[in-house]
Amino acid sequence: MNKRILILASILGLTSVIIGAFGAHGLKEVLDAEQLQTFEVGVRYQMYHALFLLFIGLTQKISVKTKSTIFYLVLVGVIFFSASIYGLATNDLTGFDFKKIALITPIGGALLIASWAILLINFLKLKKN
Repeated sequence: MNKRILILASILGLTSVIIGAFGAHGLKEVLDAEQLQTFEVGVRYQMYHALFLLFIGLTQKISVKTKSTIFYLVLVGVIFFSASIYGLATNDLTGFDFKKIALITPIGGALLIASWAILLINFLKLKKN
């Protein structure tokens, strides 16, 4: 499980940098300031969760079951949250109306929040050393 988590963390981090650079350089001429800011929120949260997964994959303080749960919550959460943010920010540039599926953005955010809550619960249950 640790290897899968670290691979996903690397993929999310790598694509976050690529997507962020694309947004900063490739989209600055076609999006307004508010759309760019929205796009950057998706990039930021994707990177935050790449770093989060690096920690999860490297720590021994979390059970395999908890790591697995966090892995899937972050995977689906980032896809729903960040990917939908990218779509909403660039909505005017595509033939698909991302506003039709905008409901997945808060669902993704809730999944990301749940992953952090599970980590907190895990730490609260740790025995004192």
